[in-house]
Amino acid sequence: MPAPVADTTPSDTSFFGHPRGLSTLFFTEMWERFGFYGVRAILIYFMTATLAKGGLGFSTAKAGIVYGIFLAMVYLLSLPGGWLADNILGQQRAVLYGGIIIAIGWFTMALPGEAAFYTALTLVMFGTGLLKPNVSTIVGGLYSAQDKRRDAGFSIFYMGINVGALFGPLVAGYLAQKVDWHIGFASAGVGMALGLTQLFWGRHYIEAAMDRIRAAKAVAPAAGGATAPRSRSRGFGFTANEWKRMAAIAVFFVCGILFFAAYEQAGSTLNLFADRYTRLEAFGFSFPSSWFQSVQPVFVIILAPIFAWTWTALGSREPSISGKFALGLFFMGLSFLVLVPAGAMAQAGEGIRVSPWWLVVSYAISEFGEICLYPVGMSAVSKLSPPRIVGLMMGVWFLSISFGNKLAGWIAGFISSMPLETLFGWTTGVLVAASIVMALLIRPVSRLTGEAK
Repeated sequence: MPAPVADTTPSDTSFFGHPRGLSTLFFTEMWERFGFYGVRAILIYFMTATLAKGGLGFSTAKAGIVYGIFLAMVYLLSLPGGWLADNILGQQRAVLYGGIIIAIGWFTMALPGEAAFYTALTLVMFGTGLLKPNVSTIVGGLYSAQDKRRDAGFSIFYMGINVGALFGPLVAGYLAQKVDWHIGFASAGVGMALGLTQLFWGRHYIEAAMDRIRAAKAVAPAAGGATAPRSRSRGFGFTANEWKRMAAIAVFFVCGILFFAAYEQAGSTLNLFADRYTRLEAFGFSFPSSWFQSVQPVFVIILAPIFAWTWTALGSREPSISGKFALGLFFMGLSFLVLVPAGAMAQAGEGIRVSPWWLVVSYAISEFGEICLYPVGMSAVSKLSPPRIVGLMMGVWFLSISFGNKLAGWIAGFISSMPLETLFGWTTGVLVAASIVMALLIRPVSRLTGEAK
């Protein structure tokens, strides 16, 4: 019988107090997200731009549907991507193959024509489905089950995501809107190629994480915390404790759908709001509307290390996972409440454009919510999932983002038919109500996760 995985004390602190492998994954994901968020910033503009301006000439409703389906499938395919890594490829090879497919996809989008456009989207869907859940799983493998640095480590990893998300729209957005759409798309391919280079040169730093993941799959935890042969487990091979933890993940899954249905409107509804109703200048400087997509990452880069330090410093007083989810939903609702008066002013008369600070403030508040929920969700899934299906369960977590993106794309279609203050108001109401429900569930969900007895 394989030996159980040792719960080692933190010994590798070479990357800002965290394992050196975190730097490899930080920069790999940073470059992948550079391309992803760069394209996300311009995608709906490219689809709605006229043929004369080099776009596809889609209606707003059609563009919203395509946008929603693409983003939804990117995360939906994390399910088979996680399964393939768990059962056939392993996490490291899944990340490598996924990155190669993504790079080919972005370079394909640099070619003209609708056929190349849809081919590129398909490639990126499958490539991201392989890469996204498994790079997060490897991050979790850097830490033992008792390592208190886990949430902080995911917050740092998430900061890397947002460094890429900051510069992607600035580079791809400028090139696409000021030079040529397809050059903007090509810059995303360059970013993914740099990410693959980082993964290759730093591959030896994540070997310990891969060893921990493989060893954890070789044993099945029993209800009392000890290891036991898989044949002694009940309920499709899972113990009672594992079922409780997966039930908690199901609750987080539902919260994630609601959160991301609002958050991902940044690339659809709010992107169109920025382009059509917001002044595109500040301090006497004009800028492309796609640059608004870099506002949120700026706040993440500022806030993520503060939150990472705070979670560690609070110690036993740190909020539970479900408590952080309740906060995340509340802040996300508050970010849309800020936009209710902005929406009313924008549609008060023909040609009115509101101050860009409305969106800046809204995005800032939304990031308090995102940092409370997104990296914490990844950390929770990597910790609570049965080790032998951790890749698949990470895919389930990203499935919540998939459903959220589909809803966000669908909601974007209402920007031309519904008053903005009504659209933003409904979003606020749903999120605040969800945060109250989650707050009421903190205690019972914490019992499922083992945080409360």
